[in-house]
Amino acid sequence: MAAPESLVIRTHNKYRSLTTTEAFSRGEIICEIPTESLYDRPNQFTVQVGVDQHVEVRELASMNHSCNPTTLLDTTRMLVFAERDLAPGDELTFFYPSTEWEMSSPFICLCGAPNCIHVVAGARFLPLSTLEDHFLNYHIRELMIQRLNNTEQHLRQLEREHKSRGLSK
Repeated sequence: MAAPESLVIRTHNKYRSLTTTEAFSRGEIICEIPTESLYDRPNQFTVQVGVDQHVEVRELASMNHSCNPTTLLDTTRMLVFAERDLAPGDELTFFYPSTEWEMSSPFICLCGAPNCIHVVAGARFLPLSTLEDHFLNYHIRELMIQRLNNTEQHLRQLEREHKSRGLSK
């Protein structure tokens, strides 16, 4: 597992990125996700690790979003994995909706990947057909199930209202 000193924050035209000074094989652990500071709301320096839990991730906050990411953040095990083979100097990116349900600062994605989602606002705003091609953390899957169950409850409510209108006519 890489130590934080093997991760380098680069700045180019006021934009930050995180790169590695080591090579990693696909599936290899790159580092742990820091857990010192816990919040109940997202900000641009946190990663969502539970339904209402966000952790400040220190240097990992410089990881940019990509629709074709180089890493995977596993918030159950609190580890960052290489999504593909990485060489020294490669940028570390992740698919933000894999951890974020609703982001504090949505933005336009300029990654240029063929599967680009274009607007990065959180998993809540993406269709299941887009999300099914990505690793999603447990809390994101749970929130998706909850949303789908709410859809079923909404349909039942509509049916009850329709029946009650029919009886009152």
